[in-house]
Amino acid sequence: MKKPGENREFRKLPTAAARRQAVEKLTRAGLANIGAFTLSESAAATRNCENMIGAVQIPIGIAGPLPVVGAGGQITRYYLPLATTEGALVASVNRGCKAISVSGGAVAAAYRAGVSRGPVFRTEGLEANNRLFDYVDSHLEHFRKITLSTSGHLTLRDLDTKSTGRYRFVRFMFDSRDAMGMNMATIATDLIVRDIEAATGARCLSLSGNFCTDKKPAWQNFLNNRGYKVWAESLLNPDALRILRTTPEGIFETWLSKCMVGSAMAGSMGFNAQFANVLAALFLSTGQDLAHIAECAVGMTTMEVSGENLYVSVYLPDLMVGTVGGGTGLATQQEALSILGLVGGRDGENGLKLAEVMGAAVLAGEISLLASLSEGSLARAHQTLARGGKQIRQ
Repeated sequence: MKKPGENREFRKLPTAAARRQAVEKLTRAGLANIGAFTLSESAAATRNCENMIGAVQIPIGIAGPLPVVGAGGQITRYYLPLATTEGALVASVNRGCKAISVSGGAVAAAYRAGVSRGPVFRTEGLEANNRLFDYVDSHLEHFRKITLSTSGHLTLRDLDTKSTGRYRFVRFMFDSRDAMGMNMATIATDLIVRDIEAATGARCLSLSGNFCTDKKPAWQNFLNNRGYKVWAESLLNPDALRILRTTPEGIFETWLSKCMVGSAMAGSMGFNAQFANVLAALFLSTGQDLAHIAECAVGMTTMEVSGENLYVSVYLPDLMVGTVGGGTGLATQQEALSILGLVGGRDGENGLKLAEVMGAAVLAGEISLLASLSEGSLARAHQTLARGGKQIRQ
């Protein structure tokens, strides 16, 4: 048997089929299904995935319509493409959409906080650290010009800096319009860092010093925001609560004990039921960077009983999404975005609308799951839907 070092490097093989055949030979695994895909190999292999051997297929379900009330009171009804392998998730979100629909829709609002990159510098001590601070603090306009030289679609909005010992961290915040923008921000920050090093003598230890904070849960992003900060709310009426088979008081008590008290007891950074679940399904289908779920799921659900009604809201302080760039350009992801009517760029408008839709979808998921927990049907639903049983009609 050949030693691993004696095998040809996969990157030297010219096609996905050739690499796949090499893997089949090395591992004796059959990869016929991985090899059956409709994506453009030339596009995916040069933009999205190195050493490509094929594609993984994930089922996509549809939920909705979900009526979202935007600026000016205009209602747009969206159908949600949810890519998942978890039985019951699509049905649950669909039930939440129905409850929101009979209550008049979900009011949603998104604000572009910006994509951040946070390098860390090392200085020789406090005096040098202060000089570095003075330069960074007084050269925002200069850094903006450097940013524009990398892309006409990227703007440096602001920066923040903190230090400890010989380290100084700088958090640059960029507006990337309809793109999620992480790669754009990285390229711009790299040029800014070189300028800072040349001007101050400080040494950048890492282009990302975890001060961004990228792809990790952090109070930094909860408090100071990242990507989009999004709110969505709905006042559920008695008709909606009948669909959910619970009462305002019952679901409120479940929310209070689980999302508030339970999260506090566990030391959780998120005060919600399942933000990550719904976001992951939407991220997969629309070509977002899945690793950002780690930070985007840190958010809060709130509830209030209002007579026979129940007010429910969600707050997502850090939602890293876009409608151009990255995986959004792949054919299947383009089709999923077309279901939402949000393909490509529109001077920042599509990105904002996608953030609003995701916020409203998360709201639907929270409503349905908390209602299910309230009336004791969670295990039964998974027994029926996730184990090949008869589907529950919603």
